[in-house]
Amino acid sequence: MFDYHVHSSFSADCEAPMEEMIQRAIQKGINEICFTEHIDYDYPDPTITFHLDMEAYRIKLKEMQNKYAQQITIKKGVEIGVQPHVLEDCKEAVHQEDFDFIICSMHTTNRQDLHSGEFFEGQTLNQAYEHYYREFLSCIQSFKSYSILGHLDLVKRYKYEPDVYSFLDIIEEIFKVIIPEGKGIEVNNSGFKYGLGQAMPSKDILKLYKEMNGEIITIGSDSHAPETLGTHYAETMEMLKDIGFRYVTTFENQKPLFHKI
Repeated sequence: MFDYHVHSSFSADCEAPMEEMIQRAIQKGINEICFTEHIDYDYPDPTITFHLDMEAYRIKLKEMQNKYAQQITIKKGVEIGVQPHVLEDCKEAVHQEDFDFIICSMHTTNRQDLHSGEFFEGQTLNQAYEHYYREFLSCIQSFKSYSILGHLDLVKRYKYEPDVYSFLDIIEEIFKVIIPEGKGIEVNNSGFKYGLGQAMPSKDILKLYKEMNGEIITIGSDSHAPETLGTHYAETMEMLKDIGFRYVTTFENQKPLFHKI
């Protein structure tokens, strides 16, 4: 088992100590875990600041790697939140450290956070979704310092209706950018926790990625608490196998390592 999207108290929205997350991962039989702490510059909610204390993170992670070396593999990652106007800051941040793995996510669109719902006001849901995907496309056309795209269809977590257009045409344009560049996508199982009944992205997006010869897939719980580590792993592996994927991916020094499903 590999869990490649995990947070600890180094992320502003998480209170769980890193060691507690590691101990629970060992209990659950997870072989490898990657901490992907948040950096989200100019996040529009003034009540939270997604900055990462790089030095403290580096020191603690090294301590944990040494302490638990015989029980679990612990990788050093980061989740960088992109917006068009902060891409240079994002690039500088990820180049400060030697990360094993970098998730590129978009938690805000039009300088509005998705979480509060403000982004969806004054437009139809189809307009909101299109805005989200086009802005994400614009960001990855310029920003290249990452390993995979996180929860690609995250926008649906905050507001969803069954008749919303799929936007596979824009997602295809995203894949036309990332696949030749050797970038991947994740299967983010937090969708189950948030009542979507499925992971993010949805199966149709994963099928499109496979049809376009995308091969780099990571699996992450997006855990902010120990109890959700590694959730829905077996069924996700089975789904990927059904779609036609042959491997699941881990990373070391930002290089993908392929493990047969």
